[in-house]
Order: sequence, then C-alpha cells, then structure tokens
Amino acid sequence: MAIDEDVGKREGELIAARRNNLAALRERGIDPFAATRFVVTAHAAELAVRYAGLANQEHAEQETHALAGRLMVARPQGKVIFADLDDVSGRFQLYLRKDELGDAFDAFKVLDRGDFVGARGFVFRSKMGELTLHVTSFEVLGKALAPLPDKWHGLTDVEKRYRQRYVDLAVNPQVRGVFITRSRIIAEMRRFCDARGFLECETPVLLHIAGGASARPFLTRSNALGDLQLTLRIATELFLKRLIVGGLERVYEIGRIFRNEGIDTTHNPEFTMLELYAAYWSVHEMMAFNEDLFAHLVETVHGGSSLTYGENAISFAKPFKRIGYLEAMREYGGLERERLLDAVGAQQILVAFGIPASPTHAHALDKIFERVVEPHLLEPTFVYGYPVVLSPLAKRMAGDPELTERYELFGAYMELSNAFTELNDPDDQRRRFELQIAERSAGDEEIPPPDWDFVNALEIGMPPTAGIGIGVDRLVMLLTNNASIRDVVLFPLQRPLHEGTVEAVTTSTA
Repeated sequence: MAIDEDVGKREGELIAARRNNLAALRERGIDPFAATRFVVTAHAAELAVRYAGLANQEHAEQETHALAGRLMVARPQGKVIFADLDDVSGRFQLYLRKDELGDAFDAFKVLDRGDFVGARGFVFRSKMGELTLHVTSFEVLGKALAPLPDKWHGLTDVEKRYRQRYVDLAVNPQVRGVFITRSRIIAEMRRFCDARGFLECETPVLLHIAGGASARPFLTRSNALGDLQLTLRIATELFLKRLIVGGLERVYEIGRIFRNEGIDTTHNPEFTMLELYAAYWSVHEMMAFNEDLFAHLVETVHGGSSLTYGENAISFAKPFKRIGYLEAMREYGGLERERLLDAVGAQQILVAFGIPASPTHAHALDKIFERVVEPHLLEPTFVYGYPVVLSPLAKRMAGDPELTERYELFGAYMELSNAFTELNDPDDQRRRFELQIAERSAGDEEIPPPDWDFVNALEIGMPPTAGIGIGVDRLVMLLTNNASIRDVVLFPLQRPLHEGTVEAVTTSTA
C-alpha cells in the first residue's frame, strides 16, 4: 500500500473513533456542542504565577478556579486521571478522581485530544512538583472530530502550517506566542503615536490611481460604478498628506498594503504598514522619533536594549549608526558618486556585477544598493541622503539638489523604515511626475501613473512635513526572531492545492 493511502486509512480510522466517542457522550446525555458559555475565572499562566510558592503536595483548597481550553494529553491511572489543558496563556495539569466525580469520570475517559473542556477546582502541587488543578466538576464545551497532528512531532510541514494556521496555533504554543506578541507590538505602536499627539486616520483601499510608492498594483472592478477599473492601494502616503494639507497636523495609519510583487522571506503581496506624517517636522525630527520608537519596542518586548535575531545579537541602544547613501556605496563597494548618479554609469555597474540591465536609473540603483550595501547592515543603521531619482516625493537637500532629505533604517540586513522631508512644492512635484511618466513608458511597470489631484492638493498649500513608513511585519520578524515574513502573518497568501479549487487539507503528520 502506498504511504499516502496508509496515512489516509489511518486518519479515517481516527475520525471514525472520534465519532464513536461523540456517540458515546450523547448516550450519556452529554452533547459537546450544546454549551453556549463557560465562566472562566483564571488562565494557566495566572495560576502558575499565583501559586508559584506552593510546596509539594500542598493544597490551596480555600480558593476555586475555572479553567477552559483544549484537552491535549490524558493519562489514566486506574481510578485517577492526570490530563493537560491548553489555554491561550499556556498549559495546566488537571487531576480527576473517580470516587469524587462518579459517572462524570467515565465520561471524561471517552474525550479525545483536542476536545474543549471547562474544569473547576482548586490548585495543589503534585508530589512530582507540578502545579495541578484538582477537578471537582467539568463541562464538555466542544468536540474535535478531526485528529490533531501527532503529539510527538506536532505540525512540522511548513506548507500545512500556513494553509491550516488554525491547526498550527492549536498545537504549537510558540506560534501562538508570536502572534500574541505581534498584537501587543501593534498596540504599543498606537500608544506611542497617540501619546505624541498623532491622530489615527483611515484612508481608502480602493483607488483610481495607486500612488505613493513604486510597485505593481492589484486590479479590481466596481460593479456599482459601471464596471470601473480600480486598484488596491500600494501605500497610504498621498491621502495622509492630503490630510496635512487639510490642517490635521499629525496623522498616522496602520493599514494593509497590497503590492503585486514577488513572494520571498521578506515580501508578501499583502502586508501591514505604519505610515505617519508630522507637519513642521523635517527628516531629522522623524529620525529621532523613529529611533525612540524602535528602542522603546525592543525594551517593551525584550526588557532591554538588545535582541537576538538568528545567530546575531543586535543592540538597539541609542544612538543608531548613521551613514550617507553615497558614502555607503563608496565604503562597501568602491563606487563613486559620478558613476552612480549617471544613468549610463549605473547600468555599467550592473553589468560589471553580472546583474541583468534594469529598465530605469532608479531600478538600477536599487539593485546596486541591495548587492553592495545591505549585506553589511546588521546593526540598526540610518542610511540618508538618497538620490532624487530614487525619491520622487522627497524634498531636495539644501546645497545638493541631486540628493534628497530622505533616509531608510536598516537592521538585520533588511529595510525596516523609510522616511523623508516631504516635497511640498507643487511645481517640482509636477515635474517629477512627468519624469516618472517617461520612466513608465520606458518599461518600468512598478512606477504608478501620476496622481494629478495630489498636485492640486499641494497647490492649496502644505506646510513643511516629514513622513515615515514602517513595515510592521518585518519589525515583528525582528522582535520575535523569525526569518520569514510568513511566520508573522497569520494567513499568508498560498497557491491553491489544485488550480481553481479550494480543498480541505489533511491534518495528519507529515
């Protein structure tokens, strides 16, 4: 028999056994799907802290608690059962006695791994030293009719983990921990921004023109507007700056961004971005804000100024390293300004590196920077003074009009944030859009069509403003020590198992 057939047969037998146990529960008058609520009074982690000082075989019978979660392991030992219950905070041992529970004890014996149980009782420490809930009563709150992955190996197949994140979360506590931490990071980012007078705003996802970045958009259509073609946003920038024009001096949005681009360890077509804009700030104030925010988040998550990413210890103690864009190109690649800022010269550098020619000067510079500089940026490093050709929305640097007041923050060899003093000269913005039209015509499909209404907004008048975009997913990768963006996105985009279909995926162990 083929291995796949053997696995399928075994899983079928497990499902049949669970359905038999469901029937056995109902014969006892227990419907595991009948419960509508259960009053939880404590979680596993809370009890672990509260009773940390309890001595072996010491009982705290004066206090009762109610836990609820998945039954993960049951260990019958004659007329007693030890079992493990998992809730959102962790695992706690249960202890049940037949002479105390009577018929309910026998009903517990037909429960399966993965079933939901609510248990009430008091805490004691077993003679083996483990904190345990002495169960005085319990309720069956839900039945798992499909088996969870093998208890010894867990869910290890990467594709199954992403396709069936609900199983991944159920059996891998460390995965639950990552996403709990992600939620706390985003909440802390909001608190940090709110405390500094920023107003959280919501801008459109469906647009006529997707601007504010260089990326190919996803296309869709509106039935209500006569089959009008629309795009999903590739940035929130242009609408947030319209709010600055309108007098909202400090604004931000934490939102989903959609870019029709490749998928790799640091890119997902759907991702989360914090974009923030402050009137009357320059890129220098934004750099200080960025530094304070990241140092604060590292302190919040790790309790200090350092973290471990892969095999590297990385310090986020202030101040972060700073290096000019052209200085970095010269230091790490021996490349001079004149060649880099010349379109032909940049293409020649690509050829020398064996990199295919790029459709535009900007694209060529991006590829050179990726090759020459990024592999050296482990510690948090502000790279500043980007060429104008790379920064169509940034203000020119005073005294050097070929460069802009823009920086990118790198760490762990990846870009973490991008900021600049915003261009607020409508005539300059119009000229740069016109240059982008030519570059788009030359074949760079990532350059968006010009948003002329944004130029109109600038003509109404926008004060000096600084803006920043922070990739939330990459930041979470860094703070939780994950090497792939798909490990910090709950439901990363996956190809269907069979083109044009959506199929159930087996939960058996790979």
